[in-house]
Formats: sequence, structure tokens, C-alpha cells
Amino acid sequence: MDIESAELVLSCAEQGSEFSETLAIFTERLGFRLDAIFPADDPAQALLVGHGLRIRLQRGSGASRLGSTLELPPAASQFTLARREAAAWTRGRAGMRYRDLISGRQGGRFIASHIVIPDGGPVPDYVHYHLVRLQWIYCHRGWVRVVYEDQGPPFVLEAGDCVLQPPGIRHRVLESSPGLEVLELSCPAEHETRVDHELELPNAAIDRDRRWAGQRFVRQVAATASWEPVPESGFERRDLGIAAATEGLASLHELRPCGSGTASLSLAHAGELSFSYVLDGEATLACEGKPEQSLSAGDAVVLPPGLAARLRTASPTFRLLLAHVSG
Repeated sequence: MDIESAELVLSCAEQGSEFSETLAIFTERLGFRLDAIFPADDPAQALLVGHGLRIRLQRGSGASRLGSTLELPPAASQFTLARREAAAWTRGRAGMRYRDLISGRQGGRFIASHIVIPDGGPVPDYVHYHLVRLQWIYCHRGWVRVVYEDQGPPFVLEAGDCVLQPPGIRHRVLESSPGLEVLELSCPAEHETRVDHELELPNAAIDRDRRWAGQRFVRQVAATASWEPVPESGFERRDLGIAAATEGLASLHELRPCGSGTASLSLAHAGELSFSYVLDGEATLACEGKPEQSLSAGDAVVLPPGLAARLRTASPTFRLLLAHVSG
């Protein structure tokens, strides 16, 4: 039997920074090419190619995941509340800092991340894509310059702007302001990031209507957005364009109180996921069968389908990011 290729598996310590340090040695000193990394928020495996070798670098001795196709865990929606003051941060891909916004990640079905780039400046990123079913990014604070396949020259996402990244679209983060903060929701929670070494961005083609896995790229700019009242709630909202681009798979809205009356908004839903993130201000969350919860900036909530829940007594500065996935 002729062996055309083989893969060498190297294991690093389960704890500490040995994985990221070893990865840097292979890519920066030894000239190996990074082909894939998994997962993005807390890398534990990387596929390296160079000098006639194929190396799988992994943290600990866990089972291999890289090179697999997209796998979706079964839906397992449950109530979660993630408080900003209890956040635990990890160092993710390209030096970005991550914190989980969905406790337990709904059985691995979803991940919502608060991502921070503390120092700003050029980002050590590369042209890549993700094996996902769904992924959007909302710029919360600061700005970030990015470039996407078939979408023309690089552009800047500013606070309040949002993009939908269809499955497989090639893209790259170029630079950011100091203290950049973005919010990201992806399905599934643990997904593979693959590097595209052939495509240079920006590429020559521009196709605003192109679809990847049935989804269209969306860039929603806060400065040109329109708001509409939510009937009989005391809130108004803006649509970030996710529903139209995903053919109804998901939606994303930003909400704020309006007028001088009492604000009271039902959050009950019948879909697969309802995820809320408090962008600013305070409000009270009342859920059937649970004690009332005071919500403040940086808190995140997941509500299971069928649960009677309502937001009320919101402060004038209250702003909420509300995401749904239909299932």
C-alpha cells in the first residue's frame, strides 16, 4: 500500500498558554501554514501544513474535530441569564478576547460572544471562513475595518452597525479602534474556522445578490436606519435586515423606549431561540414562575419557547438587542 500523506498529532498542556505559544512558533518561526483552527473563541486544535508535513496541534488529548463537516447538536432551549460582572474571558483566534453570553450554549447549539480587541490597530487576521449554519456580528463600541468576498473594497463597521456573514463567505478583519467591542451569535457553538490561502480580498467580483447556503450578505448601517413603533408597548425598534437575508431563519432588532408612557414589551416566542443583550440602561424582566430580574448593560438572556416573559420599567437610556431563530 502506498502512503501519499500522513498527519502528525502533537499535544500541548490542557491548561495555560502553551497552545497559543506553540502555534505561534510553528507559524511565525518555522514557516508552517495555518489551514484550520477550532474553536474560534478558545482554540484547542489547529491544522498546520509545511515542509512536507501535516501537523494537527491539539490541547490535551481530546478526540479530533478538525476536518469534519458541519454538525448541529439537537435543540435544547432553556432559560439562561449571563451577568456582565460574572464574566470569564478567554483568548481566542487572532488575539481577540471572548466571553460567553449563553450559559451552557444551549447544549452546543448556539454561542453568543462578547468580543473585545483591547489595543486596536492592525489585526493579525487572514482570509478565512466558518463552517456555520448562522452567524451575525453587531458592532457595539468603537470601529472595525473589514473586507468580504464579492462585496467590494474594505469598509468600516461603526457602533450600531451589523453584518450577516453567510455560511462560507470569505472575509478578513483588518484593523480596529482601541477597545473595540462586538457581539456575535453563531450556530453551532463550536465550529471550524478554515483559512483560504488562494483568495485575495478585496476580490475583483462584486455580487451583492450572491447567496451562500441560501443566505445573502447584509451590512446594516445604524446612521441610515429607520425606527418603527412596536404597537402597544412603549418601545420602538429597528430591523437589522437578518430576516430578509436568511429567508426567515433568523431575525435581529434593536429596541428602545419611546414616548412618555409606561414601556412594557412581551418577549414570549415560539421559535428555537430568543436571545437578548442589554446594550445600555436598565430594565426589569418578569418571567412566569421566576423571580423578577433587574437587567443592566452587558447582561444577556435566553428565553425558551412558550415562556411568558415581559420587559418593563425600562430606563430612558435602555437599549436592547433582540435576536430570534425560528428553527
